Amino acid sequence: MEYQNASEMNGGVDRNLNASKHNSLCREKKDSKDTVDAKKLSHIEKAYTTILSELGENVDREGLLRTPLRAAKAMQFLTKGYKETTQDVLNDAIFDENHEEIVIVKDIELFSLCEHHLVPFFGKAHIAYLPNKKVVGLSKLARIVEIFSRRLQVQERLTKQIASAISEALEPAGVAVVIEAVHMCMVMRGVQKMNASTVTSVMLGRFHDDPTTRKEFLNLTMRK
Repeated sequence: MEYQNASEMNGGVDRNLNASKHNSLCREKKDSKDTVDAKKLSHIEKAYTTILSELGENVDREGLLRTPLRAAKAMQFLTKGYKETTQDVLNDAIFDENHEEIVIVKDIELFSLCEHHLVPFFGKAHIAYLPNKKVVGLSKLARIVEIFSRRLQVQERLTKQIASAISEALEPAGVAVVIEAVHMCMVMRGVQKMNASTVTSVMLGRFHDDPTTRKEFLNLTMRK
């Protein structure tokens, strides 16, 4: 009995040691990541300081003292999609379900940065898929939009990336994505057309091959 108790105690000690090592490794990885992120933030801050200075601003005046840091943090947030993957978002959110009719989530608000001028474009995404024995948590579709929109983008590529990610994750019978957006590079500069909007679409599977299915999706999403 004494031997058994000693073995159990040693097993408990080993588990505690393993847990301690695991926690220590996690802390080391987090500390290393935090150090890298801090260095990146510092580099971006310095870059904004240079930009403001080259524009003719006095970077030492009160209103601009912390602007480079604020701008750096904002840029990191606006491009945080580079650090996220579809697999991370969809973890444990795909379910077996015998449903074969269209699933639509419309009017998903999105904000992104045009990669040509680094100014915003914003609008709404409409997503549909035809399940093939699998469904996904509805909020995850909005999260997928968030991942790819929080990168430097062009609307055409953004639309395709969203559709492809859903198709790869769910293997549905079809996927459809439509994005309507206003681009500030057309509103604030260039042609300066205040009311111009851009619509892009990607149709995969039955949405591409079957005009009736495609029409049903467009009728349900594009009507005002």
